[in-house]
Amino acid sequence: MSNLYPPDFLRRLRNEIPINKLIALGLGLPNKIADGYFRFQCPVCREFNTATNPKTNLARCFTCQRNFNPIDMTMIVNICDFKDAVEYLRGYLQN
Repeated sequence: MSNLYPPDFLRRLRNEIPINKLIALGLGLPNKIADGYFRFQCPVCREFNTATNPKTNLARCFTCQRNFNPIDMTMIVNICDFKDAVEYLRGYLQN
């Protein structure tokens, strides 16, 4: 397989895999609903001072000031490189 992925494919990984579902079900991070917001344990600092934005499909930790998209989150939680994260997420896309 080529080391380059088409930009449209990467865009789909970042935007079409719901970050909440990936965090809770795919990566199994501890999570909860607090004050009506989905919160998860940050994989970097381990705090629950987090939120997700379904409109942008991004996650944010307000303690360590990190932003995560589905690829970033997968790389950190699964301790893998970009290519392995992309291959892991490939199965989450609906054709």
